[in-house]
Amino acid sequence: MILEAFVFDLDGVITDTAEYHFRAWKRLADEEGIPFSREDNDKLRGVSRRQSLQILLKGRSLPEDEMEAWMERKNNYYRAYLAEITPDNLLPGVETLLHEARANGIKLGIASASKNAMDVINNLQIAHLLDAVGDGYCVSNPKPAPDLFIWVAGRLNVYPARAAVFEDAEAGIAAALKAGMFAIGLGPQERVGQAHIVFPSLANVVLVDIATPDNRA
Repeated sequence: MILEAFVFDLDGVITDTAEYHFRAWKRLADEEGIPFSREDNDKLRGVSRRQSLQILLKGRSLPEDEMEAWMERKNNYYRAYLAEITPDNLLPGVETLLHEARANGIKLGIASASKNAMDVINNLQIAHLLDAVGDGYCVSNPKPAPDLFIWVAGRLNVYPARAAVFEDAEAGIAAALKAGMFAIGLGPQERVGQAHIVFPSLANVVLVDIATPDNRA
């Protein structure tokens, strides 16, 4: 089957905002006297802001208004850090693959759980290369539900089975598979090994690495 579209997660695939997320969550946790380590931060990969806060709380419960206030504080810290992002923050191989795919008629989309995705995309200066962007505002059910990937496929006007998803998170791979898409994992096997094919990153990945029959098996 011919792939007609590539759909990319944003954080950890196109650029690495994990450090900014860590700094923002860590600042919030420190202010509230909650221990929070880089290992804790790894558990937040690919999940929504609300789910991330629930993980940070480690079983502690808060009234809804406090939950909202804490999420807003974290987001304000994170957005301030996003101002540091420039095109130099594109991960290795990303720009080359985007241009090669576009030159070969492949539609390009972003599917990110982040509600700040457009700010990141604009700071990276890649909006002109994209045909559709789905973010945390577009669907109600976050990954591992397939909703966001299905939404982006609809915007791209392609059948899900003819789209490849690039993900670095276990929840994202699960969502891609549920959507019936071709899943490309970026990172260690223990995290993204359920994908159809796995690369350490997009560095040195070219179109033929994805489109050859062996890799579509």
